[in-house]
Amino acid sequence: MGCLISMITKMIATFFGIGYFPAAPGTAASAVAALLAWFVFGLPLNPLIFPFFLAAIGIWSSDCFSKQINQKDPHCIVIDEVAGMALAVAGLPRSWQVYLAAFVLFRLLDIVKPGPIRRAEQLPGGWGIMTDDLLAGLAANMLIRGFLLFAH
Repeated sequence: MGCLISMITKMIATFFGIGYFPAAPGTAASAVAALLAWFVFGLPLNPLIFPFFLAAIGIWSSDCFSKQINQKDPHCIVIDEVAGMALAVAGLPRSWQVYLAAFVLFRLLDIVKPGPIRRAEQLPGGWGIMTDDLLAGLAANMLIRGFLLFAH
């Protein structure tokens, strides 16, 4: 049973192995997440269900997997980027321009990590791994909403 749980946490935390992509695994995971979100957000669901589901399993799996490999926040864990990107586009219009803007803003905020986003990394375990990306996704979403509000 322990081996099965280890395999499941690794599969979720690395988002089915995307975390082992040789160059920019976080960016690769974010791109896949944008495509996945495009399809999921086409379904008649509350737009927050998907990102919050990803956040919940991400906190658990990233905490377990980081402990298994004895690293605080390894690059191979990308479920945080997947959840953050899903939050970045949650409830926004489904257009390629909006999704591209969300992708670019999310990656920029995730890499630069201004203010509270950087401080969130200091939270313990899976909370620290996930929260900075969720805040980056939320910030990207709010910036796009503000732009769309003023553009109309």
